[in-house]
Amino acid sequence: MKRTIFDDQHQDFRTMFRNFLAREVVPEFPKWEEQGYAPHEFYRKLGALGVMGFDIPVEYGGTGPTSYKYITIMTEEAALAGVSLGNYGVTTGIVLPYLLTLADDEQKKRWLPGCAAGETVLAVAMTEPGTGSDLAAIRTTARRDGDHYILNGAKTFITNGSQSDLMVVVARTAPADSADRRRGLSLFVVDTTSDGFEVGRRLDKIGLKFSDTCEVSFRDVEVPASDLLGEEGAAFSYLGNNLPRERLAIAVGGCATARAAIEHTLAYTRDRHVFGQPVAAFQNTKFVLAECAAELEAAQAMVDKAIELDDARELTAVDAAHCKLFCTEMAGRIIDKCLQLHGGYGYMLEYPIARLYADTRVSRIYGGTSEVMKTIIAKSLGL
Repeated sequence: MKRTIFDDQHQDFRTMFRNFLAREVVPEFPKWEEQGYAPHEFYRKLGALGVMGFDIPVEYGGTGPTSYKYITIMTEEAALAGVSLGNYGVTTGIVLPYLLTLADDEQKKRWLPGCAAGETVLAVAMTEPGTGSDLAAIRTTARRDGDHYILNGAKTFITNGSQSDLMVVVARTAPADSADRRRGLSLFVVDTTSDGFEVGRRLDKIGLKFSDTCEVSFRDVEVPASDLLGEEGAAFSYLGNNLPRERLAIAVGGCATARAAIEHTLAYTRDRHVFGQPVAAFQNTKFVLAECAAELEAAQAMVDKAIELDDARELTAVDAAHCKLFCTEMAGRIIDKCLQLHGGYGYMLEYPIARLYADTRVSRIYGGTSEVMKTIIAKSLGL
């Protein structure tokens, strides 16, 4: 089906970004995967391109309010090129919104110009070894001491943990209330060069090898009171407000990777010959790819509608839960079917489908598991 959310300006941006990927990312990507992260220079190049400044006000070096359609295009083109944008999505799509919505004018002057230029790479530290999806169980503490807070605790599964310059950290500033476990949590922006901040193990994942995921710890880290983000004790509501955009991003990625899987599989099955004919000539191949294409169209229509709702600031938590659940489960099914059509070669990392298979599995876990999405949807049904 023809997609109707993009105009000529979007298509020009797509062409420009496709050329950027071919020139700056594709040749370097194997090295990034091997070392486990994209270098800071990559983010500076993205900053020069202008894409690090989406939604950042012009007075701070950004582009001003920007449709999510542009990040969607970047996600789609990276998937088709068989590469990743490192932790770009974490910096701009997940962490930056906290600064844009919660930082005061003085904080914005300090932090946003570096973000727009790609000089400042961001991370967020929520998950702890014993919390998982239960953020109310956070045990990291921040104790007020004069004009500082003293931060102590440990976090795990922190994307960009070893490469970030600033880290938004969720910490408990008051004991948990038995009547409301969500109270007493606050957000802090921590300079990762601070004494007492330490990067622990770099976690060895099944996929997403280009993205560093680490354990981090805070031992008597002094955080200036001026680096408290928003109001003390209000973190849980802030986290909830930003989740719809994060889940939309994951849904967009699900459609992008599924589309890339189909394209890679079409090319492979047309070229690969078995029993004297292309694999694409067999009825089973045709039917499987037809099923994949139809399912992707349904998911893409859902995501495109969600993008328009996001542009209108009308995307709800339930909308985002529908999208994330459907699109990540869809991507898992399609990529699995496409790998099967590659036969034994689909299990070899030299083929893009193998990396897509490994990288996509976590999309049903991070940003809220599929089970959490079902819980949100069920509540919306009055259950």
